[in-house]
Amino acid sequence: MGEQGPLRTLVEPTLEDLGFDLVRLLLMGKQRRILQIMAERRDGDPITVEDCEAISRSLSAVLDVADPIQGAFDLEVSSPGMDRPLTRRKDFARFAGFEARFESDLAVDGRRRVKGRLKGITDDDTVIVAPAEPGPDGSQADWAVPLAALVKAKLVLTDALIDHAMKADKATREDDAPQTGADES
Repeated sequence: MGEQGPLRTLVEPTLEDLGFDLVRLLLMGKQRRILQIMAERRDGDPITVEDCEAISRSLSAVLDVADPIQGAFDLEVSSPGMDRPLTRRKDFARFAGFEARFESDLAVDGRRRVKGRLKGITDDDTVIVAPAEPGPDGSQADWAVPLAALVKAKLVLTDALIDHAMKADKATREDDAPQTGADES
């Protein structure tokens, strides 16, 4: 879904070494360019400001040496957020059941854009969505689009998504809480 190959080959190993996965890499702008990096922790914990700073320092060094972008640019490092983009195969499996917006570069059942509940991804990399509204012909059939044809896919901020994030955050905090023992002699 539109990721720049040479930049990706520079960025991804650095992130992996730091314990992060690349969610999205996007080079934007014409005069003043912005390199946007969205990353998430491999251990599942929420990404912190300190994590973003560490990523930014490491990537700045790598990008300064390799100099893959002609001219000046700003590096922007962030978490994907709750209403995150879906960019990787595993995202479509992980967030099945949640509402999202999709845009394809080819029309499927007369639609290029669909908002609906993500059902998941098949073994042949077809993304399946239960549309929220009937199609142009009035049908309510699932929308199935090849992953390679997706231009954009993004979760929609809903109560269900917020509840899911809150439960995951609570579980992380409980796992990090100091354990008290009753074995004091």
